[in-house]
Amino acid sequence: MKNLPVRMARWSAGHPWRAIVSWLLFVVLCLGVGITVGGNPATTEDFRIGEAGRAEALAAEGGLQQRPVERVLITARPGSGRLDLTAADAAAKDVADRMRGLDEVRSVTDPVHAANGTAVRVDVTMNGPELDGKKHVDPLLAQTAAVRKANPDLRVEETGSPSISKGVDKLRGDDLSRTEVIALPVTLITLLLVFSSLVMALVPLLLALSSIAAAVGLSMLASHAFPDAGVGTNVILLIGLAVGVDYTLFYLKREREERARAGGRLSSRAVVELAAATSGRAVVLSGLAVAISSATLFLADDVIFSSIATGAIVVTLVAVLSSLTVLPALLAKLGERAERRAVRREARAAKRGRTPRPRKQPKTGAGRLTTAVLSLVGKRPAAALSVTVIAMLALAAPVLGLKLTDMGRETHSRSIVAMQVYDRLNASFPELKSMHQVVVRAVADRSSEVTAALRELAADVKDDARLSGTSQLLTSPDKRITMLQLQVPYYVSTDQAQSSLKDIRKTYVPETVGKVAGAETAVTGDVARYTDYPTHQEQKLPLIVGALLLVTFAMTVWAFRSLVLGLVGVLLNLLSAAASLGVLVLVFQDTWAEGLLDFDSTGSIGSRVPLFLFVILFGLSMDYQVFVISRVREAALNGVPTRKAVIDGIGSSAGVVTSAAVVMVTVFASFAALHLIEMKQIGFSLAVAVLLDAFVIRMLILPALMLLLGEANWWPSRGIREARDTAHAPPHPRKSKLNP
Repeated sequence: MKNLPVRMARWSAGHPWRAIVSWLLFVVLCLGVGITVGGNPATTEDFRIGEAGRAEALAAEGGLQQRPVERVLITARPGSGRLDLTAADAAAKDVADRMRGLDEVRSVTDPVHAANGTAVRVDVTMNGPELDGKKHVDPLLAQTAAVRKANPDLRVEETGSPSISKGVDKLRGDDLSRTEVIALPVTLITLLLVFSSLVMALVPLLLALSSIAAAVGLSMLASHAFPDAGVGTNVILLIGLAVGVDYTLFYLKREREERARAGGRLSSRAVVELAAATSGRAVVLSGLAVAISSATLFLADDVIFSSIATGAIVVTLVAVLSSLTVLPALLAKLGERAERRAVRREARAAKRGRTPRPRKQPKTGAGRLTTAVLSLVGKRPAAALSVTVIAMLALAAPVLGLKLTDMGRETHSRSIVAMQVYDRLNASFPELKSMHQVVVRAVADRSSEVTAALRELAADVKDDARLSGTSQLLTSPDKRITMLQLQVPYYVSTDQAQSSLKDIRKTYVPETVGKVAGAETAVTGDVARYTDYPTHQEQKLPLIVGALLLVTFAMTVWAFRSLVLGLVGVLLNLLSAAASLGVLVLVFQDTWAEGLLDFDSTGSIGSRVPLFLFVILFGLSMDYQVFVISRVREAALNGVPTRKAVIDGIGSSAGVVTSAAVVMVTVFASFAALHLIEMKQIGFSLAVAVLLDAFVIRMLILPALMLLLGEANWWPSRGIREARDTAHAPPHPRKSKLNP
């Protein structure tokens, strides 16, 4: 009763108002400082990966970096017949004149006619970095709208990376708002069912929301060390609501158990201290496990995963802090209020000459369904283990057909207006679908040689059916950097685009510019970016999974002093992750579930999803692992035989694990309703993973395995054996002069 969680709970329960006010001040301070200092968004340079990233760095060195480009498309209105080219040219000239007058615009091209005469376009290059275009695109959209209004007989539209990114951000924001509307009420209803009390149900929800607020502010500060790729807030909401409610739930359920066990003989403060001595330690261990597991994402050497790791670590640690500080204060105050109400009720009953109705105690122990399941597992542990493991392996089997791709621009929802225009633009100008950029750095004296070699390359690929035949050659002012741009009339995910990139890198470049002495070459562009990112993730995946396994093993061994339980934890987490990933592949790489989940299958899984799933699932699985095994170990340390300790420990923790899982599944499943395909896959896979982990792994496989292992569960620790020997040892005879 002297460990840190107990000491913190003792102070908090003894000074509840100080603890509550201090927590509120902490949240306001974190959020206020974060807003004052501001976040540090990731720059274009932070996103560079692989050969494509190296080529982009070379291009930027010569001022040839890719800039934000908007394209205004002019076509005939549907049902109005052929395009009036004279009117279209006049509208295009109006667009160009208006755009040239904007401070946000760097250059404007002359109107370009589609080969089939159905469209005219104007290309507008914006000032500033590529990623900043969406911040400054509104004036361009306003001018396009003005031209559209002035030409009611034409369809004048605008699309491009800036307007699409702006549309994606708006859609993401709308989706998140919708997610909150779904997740918060369902979470509250779940907690009401668990506690049968509105006040007790609100406590976990309010603490989770306050933890999220504090974490958002702290993440802004952290972004100055680890730039925010724009996903930090999403991760904080996703993880914060799940673990914030879970940790509070673990603590609350144990406090209610201790209160019921005490039967009114202990004060509210004493009950809170007892809960802190058990669940408080489990919360700390769980939080550390999630934070350390999330930290392995830094090994990905990718700004997006660094941003995810930062958000997950910050919100998890803040949630742990809230459970150790303000939660004991709230429980103490609520307990004291309940005690005063009980005294007043007894006084009123005595005054009326009635016997006060006994206060209804919260249910403890396993429920009927849990008891029935554990009874079956206890009778046939080997059969239960075999059947469930085979079933999980069957769910994992589709992983063998896993195909990873970067979810490129063409996968965005068509509910975004700019994406609808994007489709029409590519239909009229297919050469704009994607491109290759061959970048060369050499000393200025070899500029003419480099230029000649790149022209030779352009001539070699001119008749290649996978390319459009059009090319553009650019040279930096100092003549050190030269870039050849080749248009590809296919989307980046197609076999034609992919094979053309492979041939350019492996054949065309080495046979031309690759022969220039001292020249450094690299290929980037839309296709290269799309290809290099998944390749980078696949290379990093073994390292991160290996680190995860090591962390999971080390944390479990440290928590329970058992190498066997450490190995069990690793194997069960792998099984859970593989099964959930298999279900993800089964659902999203095929088309049968498109109508059910409202998505268009790309025949692949987002390259970020498996890594995110493995890391977050390993961390969250440790929540259940620590909480469940802590109850088993607690019983074993009290001298209970291992078989009974397993059944009782898992049975007593089943209710809270089930409730926590329902909350997590609700939160994650709400993200599966998002329009962005990668976020949808992440939400779906995490929801499936938590379901499998809580209801199959912890309720069937874990008890069956622990029952079969018996005393070997605790190897090599001698603590359980010594505790059992002490519990069964005869009482030591009292010393006396006659009996020394």
